[in-house]
Amino acid sequence: MLPILYSFRRCPYAMRARLAIHYCDVEVDQRDILLKDKPKAMLEASPKGTVPVLVLANGEVIDESRDIMMWALQHGEDKHGLLGDQEQQHKIEAWLDDCDNNFKPELDKYKYWVGYPEASQLDYRQRAEVFIQALEDTLNQHNYLLGEKLSAADIGIFPFIRQFANVDIDWFGQAPYPKVQQWLGGLVGSDEFIAIMVKREIWSEA
Repeated sequence: MLPILYSFRRCPYAMRARLAIHYCDVEVDQRDILLKDKPKAMLEASPKGTVPVLVLANGEVIDESRDIMMWALQHGEDKHGLLGDQEQQHKIEAWLDDCDNNFKPELDKYKYWVGYPEASQLDYRQRAEVFIQALEDTLNQHNYLLGEKLSAADIGIFPFIRQFANVDIDWFGQAPYPKVQQWLGGLVGSDEFIAIMVKREIWSEA
């Protein structure tokens, strides 16, 4: 019995989980769902109702994207060395913490700014740009976040930068972040990302 992965194609959290699974050649039973029509089986496994959700063969449920990433990297074949050594793992965690805890809330306000009238969309974008500038500064030193080799930090963060860029793609294309643009373009155009973004038939319990 394969592990079951409940996923939504356009969710950046689900993207990074699928990427780790794909990079490590872990075989799963991927079930693409609609967020407006969540299957009962998924909700029984994880009542919070967010994707991704991974149900292991022994019944264990992993329903945080970072935990699914780490499970794949530790249980699959990390032939790309995405986890690295212990020092690199601490750096990966720090990058993911900054993305999830600081950048993502501002990204949501920037993207859905009509629902956050306390400030303007420009204000929210500028707050989110603090993280983008940190990426730019780092990528000015080397091609990826931890050096010259792809790591779990890159695959765990770039789906959210893609989301940020797509809010106003014209602005992003001329924004003063050439290294981020180059890094994002390479990852979005990679065979791995193209593979995990293939449209699948929506899974049904029927």
